[in-house]
Amino acid sequence: MTELPLHDKTVLITGAARRLGRRLALACARLGAEIVIHHAHSDSDAESLRAEISGLDRQAWIFQSDFSDSTQTRNLIPLINRSSPIHYLINSAAIFESLSMESTSLDDWNRHLAINLTAPFLLAQAFARQAEAGARIVNILDWRALRPGADHFPYTISKSALAAMTKSLAVALAPRITVNGLALGAILPPSDGNANPEITRNIPLKRWARAGEVEEALIFLLTCPEYITGEIIHVDGGRHLI
Repeated sequence: MTELPLHDKTVLITGAARRLGRRLALACARLGAEIVIHHAHSDSDAESLRAEISGLDRQAWIFQSDFSDSTQTRNLIPLINRSSPIHYLINSAAIFESLSMESTSLDDWNRHLAINLTAPFLLAQAFARQAEAGARIVNILDWRALRPGADHFPYTISKSALAAMTKSLAVALAPRITVNGLALGAILPPSDGNANPEITRNIPLKRWARAGEVEEALIFLLTCPEYITGEIIHVDGGRHLI
């Protein structure tokens, strides 16, 4: 029987309990990985995800951590290591709020930077201390990170900084660890189902991402040649081009 590509790998996915993080966790589990499910305040969703992963005959652990608290962030990977070593780190957790520069308070600013930028840094730092050669980090970015504008101001700034950090980490952690990013576009419609038709008008491919397309891109970065590092792949239908 052919061995699954992520067999014997343990993957930590932050923000894994809901929406995109959940999809990424299930994609990795289907290809053989054991999953560390991180969440901040989604206990029931995390438990249902663990049950779904168990149904795939994979092991899953649940860890809660509020990334707005740097102490909790620092402690996460040492806690996980008591249960399992981590081979791959997927920084998916993020806060996304529609704030202009004018309406952004200092608390808004600090919260976005803590969750979207400082947490991936602290996790990468802790991960690097325990990772063996061949470990991988994938940062989940946004097309706005490479084409910043004035909308979603603190979110865009934090993701732009994370894109820069992705490349810096690729240099800092070489040759032991590769670091790449996925810059996403129109991936998940709003949870209330009210998708703005203007969104697809600004996408060259004129559609939202299809089920599985982001997952396939992630699996590529987890299984591609180790000579690929510091890359940011856009999965946005060409949105960043116009």
